[in-house]
Amino acid sequence: MHIALYKPDIPQNTAAIIRLSACLNLKLHIIEPCGFNINDSRFKRVVMDYMGNCEIFRHRDYEEFLKKNKKNRIILMTTKAANYYHKFKFKKEDILLFGRESAGVPEDLHKSIKNKVKIPMNKKTRSLNVAMSVAIISTEALRQNNLLK
Repeated sequence: MHIALYKPDIPQNTAAIIRLSACLNLKLHIIEPCGFNINDSRFKRVVMDYMGNCEIFRHRDYEEFLKKNKKNRIILMTTKAANYYHKFKFKKEDILLFGRESAGVPEDLHKSIKNKVKIPMNKKTRSLNVAMSVAIISTEALRQNNLLK
């Protein structure tokens, strides 16, 4: 199971997702540019030793990410989706794509992705923290594929 972060801009969220990926054995793709320096010692201090326990792929941009993952199905997590994540059938090699905390993904990218899902939420709210969304949806995808250990 794969997680992809599209141009993440909050280092604490990315650090939490790296830790989650290490703990749940998820492969993590970071689509550059990030809104922070992933090699910065302050970021590494936040992520602790979990970065070494997680398989991380860094991609120069979305086009490079697509070229290297042609065989994988990409599922976009978005508040604009019509379908709920718990009603979607995930596959073992799916890539769960999460947009920027500040802006999601660009409209053209949003339109180009066939599979989109969302988390049901109170209509008075906008969205969950991206790290929480990754935890919720990835555990359901893992559960569906008998990958939780």
